[in-house]
Amino acid sequence: MKIAALILLIITLGLALPYTSKTYGLKSISAADLPSDGAWAPLTQGNLYYRWYLPSEAKSNGQTLVLVHGFSTPHFVWDGVRQFFIDAGYQILVYDHFGRGFSERPSTDYNAQLYVQSLKELLDQQDLSQPVHLVGYSMGGAILGHFTEAYPQRVATMSLIAPAGFMTKQPASYSLINIPLVGEWLGHMFADKMLVSDITETEMAKIDDPLAIPRGEFVLKVGKQMQHRGFVESLVSTLRHFNLFNALGSFNTLGEQGIPTLAIWGTDDATVPFMGSENLLLAIPHAELIAIEDGGHNITYMQPSIVGPAIVDFVNQNIAVK
Repeated sequence: MKIAALILLIITLGLALPYTSKTYGLKSISAADLPSDGAWAPLTQGNLYYRWYLPSEAKSNGQTLVLVHGFSTPHFVWDGVRQFFIDAGYQILVYDHFGRGFSERPSTDYNAQLYVQSLKELLDQQDLSQPVHLVGYSMGGAILGHFTEAYPQRVATMSLIAPAGFMTKQPASYSLINIPLVGEWLGHMFADKMLVSDITETEMAKIDDPLAIPRGEFVLKVGKQMQHRGFVESLVSTLRHFNLFNALGSFNTLGEQGIPTLAIWGTDDATVPFMGSENLLLAIPHAELIAIEDGGHNITYMQPSIVGPAIVDFVNQNIAVK
């Protein structure tokens, strides 16, 4: 019994010590952490960070693009593409999901309803009563599917970049995330490495886009949000409560609604495989698909010179039709 107890103690310490080293010193995010640009929108679940980018008065076309980021990387993923939108006359609204970036990290279930409701409340809080052009990256694509199913009258067009929700089946490895404490332990142990695995020096060497985010800058900006308590917990909760792999129900409804839809996808996407585009076109037959040859999951911030103009052309065409 003594040997068994000693072994158990060693195992417990072996797990607890590295966890403590990762979580000790984390602080709650506060208004003092906000950058000089942007602000908090007071919503039902807490304060959500947002920021506007506006075109010159001479260029403005009176249309709004709302950019919805993905699972882990906050609004800076749009830095490379946003100028294309501004130059085309669009006003841009970006924000950080709860749990990410400069938004608060409420202790709640991070399910589809949370993300849909926070987007709806943000639009209301910013007095955006007219239909807007939504752009969603990765998990942001799945959020747009759920949002548009619930509020189709608020969406003018929808652009999906490497969208989640078309794989239909969750990998078996995700079962560990659902185990209480185990998911949190795994998150704190490996999140820092996993979040930067999508942008390697080897991959960057293959991409010749002057607007691509430098790897050092990407690592720095990802790391900043990890300094605040609740970030990893928001990711774990999302994996537990938001089906990132199958949002076909919402997208099938979207296919019936006929809202103009663009999908941009890298053919070498290892996170959300390109084969999911087949399910997308089945769900939304009227969607336009642009495939970026050899593109990975990070096309939003690694190949913005392709992604940005493609979205501008798509939205411009649909404005012209109306």
